[in-house]
Amino acid sequence: MLILTVVAKLVAKQESVMDVKNALINLVEPTRCEEGCIEYILHQDNLNPAVFIFYETWDSEECLAKHKETDHYKNCFSAIGGLIQDKEVHLMTMLEP
Repeated sequence: MLILTVVAKLVAKQESVMDVKNALINLVEPTRCEEGCIEYILHQDNLNPAVFIFYETWDSEECLAKHKETDHYKNCFSAIGGLIQDKEVHLMTMLEP
């Protein structure tokens, strides 16, 4: 089975940290209920609260693609699009011996 891991880093503009944080927190529960979502964990950096990291595990690239088409995903990123100063996403395939 192909397992896809996503590590996404979002950096909020300093004046928007709380708005971004609240929007991202609201994204977690509905995403965890999606088909193919194995884990969906949101972190906030302890030294720089403007930095948020998602650690996600999906059954497949197809499940991740469906996630990006959900209303909760689209609404969240539409709302915070102008509040983010940087975004970096890594898609990785889990390797097993």
